[in-house]
Amino acid sequence: MKMYIKELRFNFRPLGQEIKRKREAKGWTQEALAEMIGRTSHTVMYMENRGQHPSLNTLYRVITALEIPVDQFFSPKKDETGISERRRIVNSLLDSLSEGELSVIEATAEGLIRSREIDKKQ
Repeated sequence: MKMYIKELRFNFRPLGQEIKRKREAKGWTQEALAEMIGRTSHTVMYMENRGQHPSLNTLYRVITALEIPVDQFFSPKKDETGISERRRIVNSLLDSLSEGELSVIEATAEGLIRSREIDKKQ
C-alpha cells in the first residue's frame, strides 16, 4: 500500500526579504555577508531576491549573523496575535518598498475597498 502525503513547500521569499532588510540596516553588502557565512555573494542574492532555499547550515549562519528571529516565518497559519501567514508575507514585502511605491499600494487598497462597497450596493 502506497501512502500519499501532501508535500508542503516553504515559501522562503518573506524570510529572504527580511534577510535583505536586516543586512542593509547593518550597512553590509551581499559580499560582506557572504564572506561571514562562508558562501558566495550569489548565494545571498538568490536567497534575498529569488527566495531560494539555502541549506540548514547556511540558514543558521545567516540568521545568527543578522540576529533574525525566525519563529514568525515557521509558525502555523496564524500566530498568537491572529496574524495570518498571508498577512505576514504581505507585510514583509511592504517593508521592502519605497514611500512612492507604498502610495501606489495604498491607493490600490482604497480602490479595492470602494469597489467592494459599490458591489454591496448593487
